[in-house]
Amino acid sequence: MYHYDSSRITIFESGSALSQYFKNILPYLFVAVAAALWGCVGFFVEYLDQHSFNTNEIVAFRFVSATILLYLFLVFSKPERLRIKWKDLHYFIGTGLLSISFFNWSYFTAIRETSLSVAVVLLYTGPAFVVVLSRIFFKERVTLQKLLALIFTFLGIILVAEVITGGGEFSTYGIIIGVGAGFGYALYSIFSKLALKVYSPLTIIFYTFLIASIFWIPVSGIYTIDSMARLTNLSTLSWIIGLGFLPTVLAYLLYTEGLKKIEPGKASITAMTEPIAATMIGFFMFGDNLNGLQITGILFVMTSVMLIHIKRKKGIRA
Repeated sequence: MYHYDSSRITIFESGSALSQYFKNILPYLFVAVAAALWGCVGFFVEYLDQHSFNTNEIVAFRFVSATILLYLFLVFSKPERLRIKWKDLHYFIGTGLLSISFFNWSYFTAIRETSLSVAVVLLYTGPAFVVVLSRIFFKERVTLQKLLALIFTFLGIILVAEVITGGGEFSTYGIIIGVGAGFGYALYSIFSKLALKVYSPLTIIFYTFLIASIFWIPVSGIYTIDSMARLTNLSTLSWIIGLGFLPTVLAYLLYTEGLKKIEPGKASITAMTEPIAATMIGFFMFGDNLNGLQITGILFVMTSVMLIHIKRKKGIRA
């Protein structure tokens, strides 16, 4: 006689629920890991700066090395991903020129005109722009949860960057350029989300970096004999390749992959963990001290990320 075993059904359903939970949280993990990788960019920049490369050269080498790595991977494994339609080129001009190139220039200019901590906070006005632009282009609702998450993350980054204890006066130009960096940062989420309707993340990031490279090569002058001569050092070359892969190719691939499943507004808020990741790396690997305000700031940002994820789990519309 057949015996109905309810425990098996319960276990099966629990396993299914757990699987669905991980499926839902995976895009957020992709974005968070991408943010952590972006937070590591300072390792590579510091090394290359110590070896006499200027800011423009470092940015150019970052994009060129990323383009070469992606091309080699795609041409041997997925050559079909290299094909795009000319009519869609505006997507990649948006991600590569209007977003990546513009925000890098604006960000480094803001650092010079203000300070690193202030520039970081101004850069992370980006998610607020994403929420507004997503409302315009994708009809995303601006919910109370999103507004609270934005407030928490902004306050958290201010505390982590120690802006309120830094003092000083900054130029109006520097502040405007810093906010411009946030706007350029936001444009990547918007253009990428539009391009994802047609192309894979690999295709998007390849053409993003290709167009960024075309812009930065003449600006930086890395084609000069002096710059090329320094690439004969294998250690320097390995750091440039690392810069092109870890905080660039891999980070943007994970972020763009995450955008396939979650709204740009939520993704950009989650990515605001980047300065937190950089701070934590400094604490654990370099012995940097964290004060009470910085720890409070980290808790603010972590709370905001949990807030937007809990909202998704409960099924509340965004």
